Amino acid sequence: MDIVFQTWPWYVSGLLIGFIMLALIYFGKSFGMSSNLRSLCSIAGLGKRVSFFDFDWKAQRWNLVVVLGAMLGGFVAVHFMSDASNVDINPKTIAQLAQLGIEAPNGKLMPDALFGTAILESPKSICILLIGGILIGFGSRYAGGCTSGHAISGLSNLQLPSLKAVIGFFIGGLIMAHFLLPLILN
Repeated sequence: MDIVFQTWPWYVSGLLIGFIMLALIYFGKSFGMSSNLRSLCSIAGLGKRVSFFDFDWKAQRWNLVVVLGAMLGGFVAVHFMSDASNVDINPKTIAQLAQLGIEAPNGKLMPDALFGTAILESPKSICILLIGGILIGFGSRYAGGCTSGHAISGLSNLQLPSLKAVIGFFIGGLIMAHFLLPLILN
């Protein structure tokens, strides 16, 4: 069981993702998380009011199971398989976080100052979360999918729009991390 509880090398995880993508291609399926929001809205009956949600969501049931599995897997990993000794953050990253007034995560993947429950006590943080959520929702719809759909599924199917979207995701992430995040946190 030790192999399950330790951090896996990138090449093992990448190989497993590759095999999953080959299976999806074989069965004629495409992977993405944001498409499940459309399925959930269709299940809720929004297809009667908005034509975009009027489709056969039952054909996408398997993708809903993927989302449930990701949520369950995340819960199990955090609550039963966490090992602080696996987290090794670059000292330069810790120094950059300190410049922004964020303490080191101390054995966690994410600092509590950004991802802890205390963030919900600040009106500024709640506004940032709401605006960020709206922008992510708009962006994934505008780009025709989310990062996982384009970067994993779209690129493995050699789709040019996915390549353009992934390049845009990286450019946007760099702009956010280097220019906007320091402005927001100060």
